[in-house]
Amino acid sequence: MASEESRTPQPPAKDDGATHPRSALLIDWGGVLTTNLFESFTAHCERIGIEPQSLRSRFAGDPEARDHLIALEKGQLEEASFERRLSGLLECEPEGLIDGLFEGVRPDEAMLEAVRRARASGVRTALVSNSWGVHRYPRELFQELFDGVVISAEEGIRKPSRRMYELGAERAGVRAGQCVYVDDLPFNLTPAQELGMATILHTSAAGTIPELERLLDVPLSDALAQAPAG
Repeated sequence: MASEESRTPQPPAKDDGATHPRSALLIDWGGVLTTNLFESFTAHCERIGIEPQSLRSRFAGDPEARDHLIALEKGQLEEASFERRLSGLLECEPEGLIDGLFEGVRPDEAMLEAVRRARASGVRTALVSNSWGVHRYPRELFQELFDGVVISAEEGIRKPSRRMYELGAERAGVRAGQCVYVDDLPFNLTPAQELGMATILHTSAAGTIPELERLLDVPLSDALAQAPAG
């Protein structure tokens, strides 16, 4: 799952997928295979009377809040402790804070179907995700979606550590240069690019799936039919 440091848009790195198709897909969870995390965060802040920008500002510019988040994502801080510490900074009730922030997050069915189709076409796949705890993932789907799984709290490291991406490639059974990496946060793309991966900055299934189809050279566009109407 993603953590917010900067949402400044930047174009995805270009790669000649038609001439040199990649053979593996590494992909983030929160905000890529799910709906937008920050929309859910904003909605919960509004429900409990917190200015949404205050949460973003804490994670972006408050070293104490950043340290708490990093410790949570690395599995060094329990969820209840994180909730107590963050709620003290935000001046809100701690109980259920994380669940409330994630209440509006739903699977992105089109993106999940694209991963299924890619894997069925012979593309090796791995999840590479920063986590807020480890129990919010639909583990029952992992066997059909991924050849390998890298979750920050289980590894004791977090993106943008290069090791997260290296582990993703290793668990997919491929070299880094064979991979496409997809994330919704620009700064998480940089280490993947440095390792020779093609990258996609995800903003929507409609934008990402055609790029995956091009870079992996497999048919995926029909997965967009899984997107909800409206």
